[in-house]
Amino acid sequence: MLAKLRSLAVLGIDAFDIGIEADITEMLPSFTIVGLPDGAVRESRERVLSAIKNCGYEFPARKVTINMAPADMKKEGSAYDLPIALGLLIASGQITIDETKTYGIVGELSLDGSVKRVKGMLSMALCAREQKLSGLIVPKECAQEAAIAEGLSVYPVESLNQAIHFLQDPNSIPPHQGDIPGLFNRAKKYPIDFCDVKGQEQVKRSLLVAAAGGHNIMMIGPPGSGKTMLARRIPSILPDLTLNEALETTKIHSVAGLLEPNTPLLATRPFRSPHHTISDAGLTGGGSYPRPGEISLSHNGILFLDELPEFNKNVLENLRQPIEDGKVTISRAAMSLSYPAKFMLAVAMNPCPCGYYTDTRHECSCAPQQIQRYMSKISGPLMDRIDIHVEVPALSYEELAQKQTGESSSSIREKVVAAREVQLQRFNGEKRVYCNAHMESSHLRSYCELDAPSQELIRRAIEKLGLSARAYDRILKVSRTIADLDNSKQIQSNHIAEAVQYRSLDRKLWMGG
Repeated sequence: MLAKLRSLAVLGIDAFDIGIEADITEMLPSFTIVGLPDGAVRESRERVLSAIKNCGYEFPARKVTINMAPADMKKEGSAYDLPIALGLLIASGQITIDETKTYGIVGELSLDGSVKRVKGMLSMALCAREQKLSGLIVPKECAQEAAIAEGLSVYPVESLNQAIHFLQDPNSIPPHQGDIPGLFNRAKKYPIDFCDVKGQEQVKRSLLVAAAGGHNIMMIGPPGSGKTMLARRIPSILPDLTLNEALETTKIHSVAGLLEPNTPLLATRPFRSPHHTISDAGLTGGGSYPRPGEISLSHNGILFLDELPEFNKNVLENLRQPIEDGKVTISRAAMSLSYPAKFMLAVAMNPCPCGYYTDTRHECSCAPQQIQRYMSKISGPLMDRIDIHVEVPALSYEELAQKQTGESSSSIREKVVAAREVQLQRFNGEKRVYCNAHMESSHLRSYCELDAPSQELIRRAIEKLGLSARAYDRILKVSRTIADLDNSKQIQSNHIAEAVQYRSLDRKLWMGG
């Protein structure tokens, strides 16, 4: 006897519809799964066997063939346990169910027959909605995440028996009701705030400029000056995620299995801070079956690299293309996947190996050659892609002891949002350009015209600092952002002067380190 059901599989961050066929014939007992299954899918035999027996049914002692179509697309993970078990019970005649083709079914089975959560549920739910399925049967733990796909009926089940009962009586389980606005508002909170930061007014200003224009930023300072603390607060001053951004970000984290059960929708911008020992695949994504890396997990948020020179140089070079393209492409012999990777890069580093080159209270023990080797670990092309360099000095006792709180994140965010609104109006109708950091050469000619004093100022800066053409473009972009913060349509010489000050590392290299 043959049984046919429908399920869903994830490829990249999107899902596709698959058919699961279970066939039982009167031959010597065997169990075969075809259709490019991976190891986790092949192992489902043991989970399904125990679950069926522990739910009071018999595992068929005949030849069992499970086909997963389309056969040329690789299936991986444990999300097919539940449809396979249901297909076996229908094919063996132990249960009778009508209209199974109209439901998508996903879920991992425990040995006792309970249904466990699976990765990529949001992508599957969105695909099920596009396929216009009657409903989606999911693990109860995934119901909130699946219900984010509005217009799709989601039916949560806790066990194999409950899934059987629902298919025999569809009125036994009401559709799960999602509350997207409620989820979005409850999750839209940051636990840290800029008001906790004492001193560092110049650095806060540079972070305001970086957030307002989406610019990459580098912070240079001695240990303990607050570089990491400042970086962790950058998401709190960025504009709130839109619903579309939240859905795309949630899909990436869901596929990676990083969503918390009580957080079905990400409403705050992600902040990823990988350790400097990370591998190429860990940063960009990869593996025999590609997975998103830290770059993609930072999509619509912040990628923070602390102790930048300690990262492997080959790993850092992998950042160059995603910074330009806003996506990362992983190619394998069998497939090529693209993951979104539009992030704001924030990096921090010490000025020398010992860390105290710029600290007036500690003596630096590094030789000039050591400092030069330390700085040379960061390539020029990568450095050019970082718009803002700012020094983070060590705080004095008076600054640490002051009781007055700094400007709050909400207050800074208002300025950022106002500047971003100006940029959205400016780039209305442009594709892939939403803020000043994304401007191309044509945009610079149109929106970054300079008067004579500004041209002379930037000419002298380029000659003295030996800036590259890309660094020149970065100065123009940052100047445009500073002008937007001042609500100025024209870039003025003071805007250029401030933008040049944000190339502090170029100044130090020109002065001999």
